[in-house]
Amino acid sequence: MRILRWPPFKAALFLCFHGFAVSGAATAAEAAEFDFYALALTWSPSYCAVEGENANRRQCGDDSSFGFIVHGLWPQEEGGGYPEFCAGSGPDRVPDKLVRQYLDIMPSAGLIGHQWRKHGSCTGLGQEGYLRTVRAARERVRIPEAFRQSEDARMVDPDVLEKAFLDANPGLEAIGIAVTCDQRYLREVRICMTKDLQFRPCPEIDEDQCRMDEALMPPGGG
Repeated sequence: MRILRWPPFKAALFLCFHGFAVSGAATAAEAAEFDFYALALTWSPSYCAVEGENANRRQCGDDSSFGFIVHGLWPQEEGGGYPEFCAGSGPDRVPDKLVRQYLDIMPSAGLIGHQWRKHGSCTGLGQEGYLRTVRAARERVRIPEAFRQSEDARMVDPDVLEKAFLDANPGLEAIGIAVTCDQRYLREVRICMTKDLQFRPCPEIDEDQCRMDEALMPPGGG
């Protein structure tokens, strides 16, 4: 049998690249290590009010009519904590063609790109797989009729909004949802799901429940 002998520098170079490849594979595998998802639904008019001039123009323009939109689908770990900005999961930039397919539920290219880089990259899915899962998670949730739109600004008890979501979504439990506030505004509804998008409890997320008696829900939706 012929034995191949490499010069020392070539052997070192091989080990260097081989080690890099193994490391890269480990990073990609680690990206899928999480326990459940949190789907964050933002009341878009509250985002627009809080962010003001810094808000996305498409989402917050005079002719916009967004109600609850998807902020993101976030991998979570039991007991708190979450992975973010995972390497080795594909390109950072989401192609325009792919972005356009999801602007109905995430009305900003910047939002879609940021959610992919920060959270989607840690799911073990590619860009298309992550965004398909985002849509499937959104379609899993029914927005209560009374909160699909608001013609006028109104004060809302966060517990009342939570109860409306519980009633509209059989299988969803109070310990698996949180309504959050930002300043004086009702901001988000966060719902926990298994990796196959079934509702599940998550005390870590439930702890974020808004403690205000009432929060402002600006007009919007339609």
